[in-house]
Amino acid sequence: MNLEGLQCLYKPKDYASSQEVKWCPGCGDYAILNAVQKAFSELNLKKEDVAIISGIGCSSRFPYYMDTYGFHTIHGRAVAVATGVKLANPELSVWVVSGDGDSLAIGGNHLIHAIRRNLNLNYLIFNNEIYGLTKGQFSPTTNFGTVTKSSPYGTVENPFQIGELALGAQSQFFARVPDTDVKLMTQVMVEAEKHNGLSLIEILQNCVIFNDGAHDYITSKENKLNNQLILEHGKPMIFGKDKNKGIRLNGLELEVVTIGENGITEKDILIHDAEAKSGALHYLLTQMKLPEFPVALGIIRNVKAPVFDESFNTQMKEMQAKSNLKNLDELFVSGSTFQIH
Repeated sequence: MNLEGLQCLYKPKDYASSQEVKWCPGCGDYAILNAVQKAFSELNLKKEDVAIISGIGCSSRFPYYMDTYGFHTIHGRAVAVATGVKLANPELSVWVVSGDGDSLAIGGNHLIHAIRRNLNLNYLIFNNEIYGLTKGQFSPTTNFGTVTKSSPYGTVENPFQIGELALGAQSQFFARVPDTDVKLMTQVMVEAEKHNGLSLIEILQNCVIFNDGAHDYITSKENKLNNQLILEHGKPMIFGKDKNKGIRLNGLELEVVTIGENGITEKDILIHDAEAKSGALHYLLTQMKLPEFPVALGIIRNVKAPVFDESFNTQMKEMQAKSNLKNLDELFVSGSTFQIH
């Protein structure tokens, strides 16, 4: 989509529908809704040029609250509908809104193939590490040992790491943002729309009722400066309250170093290259965890690659041009036929 030279058509509030928002007071979903509306305004998206597709879950009420086209589909099947929408109308900006349970449990197979195919979609995963709508069962991203309604003695499953899963499925655009930073969310969503291909954004979203504070160790005011690494393409990976911590490559592994100690200078710090074809370093960034590392936020990977829907439509037009069949009726009578008596 060419965004140059356009004037802003709508303010963020113009994308809001007339529906009463029915998320719990304090839910992180409000901030995400705010960020999406801001991003759409910055992108100058016409409301009739947008389709928002959701599965099932608290997050998936999203289409009701947007004054755009939208589908509230069935559990784990948002990608299937979004794929059909995009193939039928390639000019639409299609956004999939889903939670960690919807995307990674019943919809897991659909998600990994959508990533592999590189459909031109924007995919938002609200990751609150719990099933909130069904009142607190553990999800595929719930941390090992967490006590929930369905794991009263603690989970005995290792959770999915969404970034690891995405890059393993050949994701060409992956970002992670917290719901506490609307400005960063908006910036990343704008870049996601500009990216040609599937843009996957993991949003660290807080469920105030069933998993409150799950991301506080990353997002709280007292923790965020030391525990967040905000990545910017072309800039050094520096973080910390005093901006004196950085990420360095030591052999095949990352390490945290302090600028000014042991001869370390800013020149020793890695420069983030989100556009590097190799995903090796991007994978390492998705793996960084506390307490050894800060958590990497922002756009981790943003690489150009062939896009499924473009290839599909090109192939279809080529075959139509070569075919002697001009309509469905001709197709029905074109081959061998037989009669059933």
